[in-house]
Amino acid sequence: MDIPDTSTCFGELGLDPIVAQAVRDLGYETPTAIQSQCIPHLLAGRDLLGQAQTGTGKTAAFALPLLSRIDASLGGPQVLVLTPTRELALQVAEAFQGYARHIKGFHVLPIYGGQGYRLQLSQLRRNPQVIVGTPGRIMDHIRRGTLSLQGIRTLVLDEADEMLNMGFAEDIDWIFEQAPEERQVALFSATMPPAIRRVAQDRLIDPVEVRIAADSETVDTIDQHHCVVTRFHKLDILTRILEMEPFDGMLIFVRTKNATTELADRLKAHGFMAEPLNGDMNQEMRERTVERLKQGQLDILVATDVAARGLDVERISHVVNYDIPTDPSAYVHRIGRTGRAGRTGRAILLVEPRERGLLRAIERTIRRGVPAMEPPTAAALSESRIDRFTDELRKTLTEQDLDFFYRLLSRIGQEQEMEMLDIAAALAFLNQRERPLDVKEDPPRPSRRDWSSERGERSQSRGRDRERGGRRARADRAEGQDHQGGDLVRYRIEVGHRHGATPREIVGAIANEAGLEGRYIGRIDIHDDHSMVDLPKGMPREIYNHLKRVFVRGQALRISAANGTGARSARDSRREAPRPRLGPAPDQAARPSEGVRRRRADGTAPHRKPPGKASQGLRIDRASDRKLQD
Repeated sequence: MDIPDTSTCFGELGLDPIVAQAVRDLGYETPTAIQSQCIPHLLAGRDLLGQAQTGTGKTAAFALPLLSRIDASLGGPQVLVLTPTRELALQVAEAFQGYARHIKGFHVLPIYGGQGYRLQLSQLRRNPQVIVGTPGRIMDHIRRGTLSLQGIRTLVLDEADEMLNMGFAEDIDWIFEQAPEERQVALFSATMPPAIRRVAQDRLIDPVEVRIAADSETVDTIDQHHCVVTRFHKLDILTRILEMEPFDGMLIFVRTKNATTELADRLKAHGFMAEPLNGDMNQEMRERTVERLKQGQLDILVATDVAARGLDVERISHVVNYDIPTDPSAYVHRIGRTGRAGRTGRAILLVEPRERGLLRAIERTIRRGVPAMEPPTAAALSESRIDRFTDELRKTLTEQDLDFFYRLLSRIGQEQEMEMLDIAAALAFLNQRERPLDVKEDPPRPSRRDWSSERGERSQSRGRDRERGGRRARADRAEGQDHQGGDLVRYRIEVGHRHGATPREIVGAIANEAGLEGRYIGRIDIHDDHSMVDLPKGMPREIYNHLKRVFVRGQALRISAANGTGARSARDSRREAPRPRLGPAPDQAARPSEGVRRRRADGTAPHRKPPGKASQGLRIDRASDRKLQD
């Protein structure tokens, strides 16, 4: 648990004596702020709305009082806890089991997707008093008639903001309808957006509100820094940080499931013990991977937000945000995987130049600045490798029997007429070929307008041209002309109306994954099963291959160059189009990941309305900021 509230202790909160004894057995003496404020109200049966960041001990804040009110002699569930992910469901269930160690006949059951129904059905027959699960699988059991909520006394929503973000709103409403009208409700959330407020108004009766400040000890115990780096030097900077930073266990966050596998493979190729953790892995594999990290068989996990939700491994000393989160509250959740239970931790955030706005949003959320750090230089990296090489030499001379090698080198020196220093230099060279001791180059420092190492200068010059020719650019847009037309090439992407794609989502996905500012994306024509988009010339091969694997609305873009098209045909097609009707400009500040389809943690897809007929034939001319309607 975190820094305690020393004004009271668990024995003074009114907990059942056997529950209080279990807490003492676990070594906890004083409660955290969220625990000392929530426990008395939940013991009294009040509805509660709690706001606290991850790592503040909120699981115990509801588990301890609810266990104190459990009647172990009754059969059937009395407490239902809804969580956004299976990892968090398992963590909460383990906490309940630990706190209930002295309650005879007590059973808690985690229920989540990815686990076989047969096992869950056999465990449900044991009449567990507490059910912890993800909404999708809970709904399945209720519909099958294998789970009844008629005996539920308390319903808990843990990390409610994340559940709503993942599309569980309708599921939660349905589950509430199946529970008795007279029940206690406790809702916990790291943030309090309007959607959470609406749930509280609809479902909670005269609730007590407990709020722990966002700049709480969860953030204060973590040493945070950010490093500005271009997209194509991220991996280089990351591997340098891994070499230079002394860490025990590390969690690296990326945005997509594909990225977890790709980055983990690259890190393994650089000699690091890394594995991915994502929602495509079955539960057994995920649990085995986390256990390997706990046991020291792995040093690095590369994970998505959903996969790492609820992850609590004491070994994690560092969290690296390889991809900056678009939601500032997600940053707090991410770095909360380290610095837990009063321990210190370190968090490093890699920021691309175009993402400085996201960094400022994070700093406003946590109410403190995230200091900048310089990426490790070539000279510093060389010194670090030389120091390790020297240490290995000393250790080998001290611990190994080298008589055979002394004789071997003496013989080689005599037979080949070589000096010992020459032999040693040649052996040192051979030893360091894969990881040179003399690192020659530093990655270029990113400027304000860089979006990739290969297009940085072009972006800067184009930006200067736009500043000098502001009036001309505005005149061009007024006449429907594209002053960037000569630099645009037409591409086809395999996502269209039938998939529910919108121009905003396509722009967001391409801008995010290609590191390209939205203003450089040209016209977008959305058809039934595909779309056409104009992008700048000279797209690097690495970006082109990556965009093929980017998903929008659950559909891979599979980008390809349109045959016989280019800047010229793009201009010609614009001349042939009917006179455009002006409309509102697309939101260029849209979050890059908005609209990219996210699957729920329990394996089901969120509800989505089909695209309306009114959207058919929609085209967006990004360069001139016009909407066109056929």
